[in-house]
Amino acid sequence: MDLGRIETKLASARTKLILDKPFLGALVLRLPMQPAGGDWCPTTATDAKRFYYNPSYIDALSLDETQFMLAHEALHCALSHFARRQHRVKHRWDLACDYAVNPLLLDDGLKPPPNALVMPMYKGMTAEEIYPLLDDNDQSETLDTHAYDSESEGGQQGEHSDLDERDIQQQQQSRSEQGDDGEGGGAEPRADGRDGGSPRGEASDADQGAAGAESQPEPGDDGADAPPPLTPDERETLQVQWQQRMAGAAQQAMQAGKLRGELKRMIDHLLQPQLPWRMLLARYMNSISREDYSWSRPSRREGDFIMPSLRSHQLDLVVAIDTSGSIKDGEMQEFIDEVDALKAQVRARVTLLPCDASLCDGAPFYFEPWEQFQRPQQVGGGGGTSFRPVFQWVEQQGLRPDLLVYFTDADGAFPADQPAYPVIWLVKGKSQVPWGQRIQLN
Repeated sequence: MDLGRIETKLASARTKLILDKPFLGALVLRLPMQPAGGDWCPTTATDAKRFYYNPSYIDALSLDETQFMLAHEALHCALSHFARRQHRVKHRWDLACDYAVNPLLLDDGLKPPPNALVMPMYKGMTAEEIYPLLDDNDQSETLDTHAYDSESEGGQQGEHSDLDERDIQQQQQSRSEQGDDGEGGGAEPRADGRDGGSPRGEASDADQGAAGAESQPEPGDDGADAPPPLTPDERETLQVQWQQRMAGAAQQAMQAGKLRGELKRMIDHLLQPQLPWRMLLARYMNSISREDYSWSRPSRREGDFIMPSLRSHQLDLVVAIDTSGSIKDGEMQEFIDEVDALKAQVRARVTLLPCDASLCDGAPFYFEPWEQFQRPQQVGGGGGTSFRPVFQWVEQQGLRPDLLVYFTDADGAFPADQPAYPVIWLVKGKSQVPWGQRIQLN
């Protein structure tokens, strides 16, 4: 087989990705391409350092399908699938990762090769969310080989079933000797698919170490052997590097106006600060607390000097809780305890409105700033979900609260119009809200 022709095909597919899909193309550029030897890689593979391929498989693909496989491996790396398995079973985790990646590529207009795992029900879900939905005995085959992991828990070296400690040490020593010869390293790949030095010297020492020490085989070689699983230190280093690469690629693609759809939503979710909901809620409530210094003239009894004095105004806070059955008692109590702590900090009067399809009996419940905010003894619920009764009640009372906080799974009927006061939705689950600020609970 003409390996040079296969390399040219891969380079053409990568160049087309760079032009048409700059986000994916920038990620693919981070994976030097290397043919795989033996039977360990029937299609393509990655160890989060390189893109391995079976020349016969690439030869049978169209150019569009080749683009899909390049982007498929790059997304596994960018989404840090190599570092997120933890205690999960490897085969089932590998399936979940493929189910998470493939819909993103399809949504971006790429054409998959045969046997790509795609399920419409998993669209927009992460691998962690897909994993528990898969059958324990699912024997489906992944599209590629995830060479960064082993069958052992956590994929740590020294524990996997296929290699003993002596084999691993020999592989590590071999890789180290190859790296000492100056081959491989972490240099950026050239456009022709081979490895090359960075023309601008942009590759950092960390990138060079993460790219691996495997040497690039000559065209006459049989190809690369299966790489050993990543060590914990390698996982940690590579995870940081791929997050940085993904952020840079996303920024460039958005500036070019070529990052949209499900892929953009997923990237936004991964790159946004993962702050606890308590911190976000506290930050928001503190920002609207009406405490300021007053320079108004004091009474004469206070003295001859005009000094600023702190004037604290009471916040009017409405708290609505979804009692339709989707919120567990423990979660509801945790939420109420947190609001009680925040209420004392910002001096707020709280109106509690438990609601499923209608307000519960006895509502509303009022709590002054000096009173403990707690759940009423009898809170009915368990019916359908509608958010309209809460906002209708506020409107009927002629109120304009400083903030309304709704604790829910966001799976119900929303009012058609956004109210004139700020609304925060503390959402358990994946449902979206039509307006207001959404804070993810889990």
